[in-house]
Amino acid sequence: MAVPPNALKKWEKVRDHALALPGATEEHPWGETVAKVHRKVFVFLGVHDGSYPLGVTVKLTDETAHAHAMACPGAEPAGYGLGRAGWVRIPLETKGAPRADLLCDWVEESYRTVAPKRLAARLDAH
Repeated sequence: MAVPPNALKKWEKVRDHALALPGATEEHPWGETVAKVHRKVFVFLGVHDGSYPLGVTVKLTDETAHAHAMACPGAEPAGYGLGRAGWVRIPLETKGAPRADLLCDWVEESYRTVAPKRLAARLDAH
């Protein structure tokens, strides 16, 4: 199954933004792409080879951001019990999927939630 070009562009922009955050690294557990800071995942990027619908999963503890993300077409609480901790999976291939800049904002919020305070503070310095 081919990944729609628009969804792939969003995915690439979100991935690039995530990896540009202070101390961020990319790993591939379970065959997925994830971005971590200080050995903790702050965004699940899934797979982009077309074997599974493209999406991103972020931790949104701010009630407004969480509600906004959950209102996106096809959005759902993350599996494996992560949804109870504020993790939301947002599909990128669905009609009406959020713009890349909004997804990047959510990735940054997820990063701030997971990252050590000293690294998160570096975002405010820029």
